[in-house]
This record gives sequence, C-alpha cells and structure tokens, in this order.
Amino acid sequence: MVKHIILWKLKSELTPAQKQEAAKAIKEGLEGLQGQVPGLVDIHVQTDGRLESSNADIMLDSTLESEAALQGYAVHPAHVAVANGVVRPNTELRTCLDFELPN
Repeated sequence: MVKHIILWKLKSELTPAQKQEAAKAIKEGLEGLQGQVPGLVDIHVQTDGRLESSNADIMLDSTLESEAALQGYAVHPAHVAVANGVVRPNTELRTCLDFELPN
C-alpha cells in the first residue's frame, strides 16, 4: 500500500468566498474519484477546521494499492480532468509526499 499526501495553497488573489468555493470544488472532484480509478483504495480531502498555525489550505490524503497504482492514478483521465479543471487553476503551491506503508 502507498500513501499519497498533497498539500496545496490556494491562489492568494482569490477572495475568501472564491477560496471557499474552490476548496469545495477540489474536495468534491477529488473525492469523486473513489471507485473510478483502479487501485485507489481511499481518498479524503481536508478543507475545514484549519488552525491558524497552518500554512496550507487543502490536504489530500489518499491510499493506493501500489506504486504502479499511484502512477496509473496520475494519468487516469478522471484524475487529470479534476487536476486541470479545478485544482491547478485555483492553487499556487503544491507539496507532495508519497511513501509505502509498512506491511
């Protein structure tokens, strides 16, 4: 099993209302991939409850069956559509951590 964790910072030029709408669209789009992408075991997008000490706006926490499944997820048409349609247009910074879970 592989964890795929992403942190995003929303674009600074977005108003608070636009940020809220963008976060909602990103959450719905990415969580909607459950059941569409082979090897995607679990996916959760955290958008609420952020503490003032945070320096990211959105977190993706996903689990995939393998590194090969992660590679397939990256190019899957449904994922690419969400990434290009709502994630990239609304974010200015992305940080990623991928790692294997212990057996």
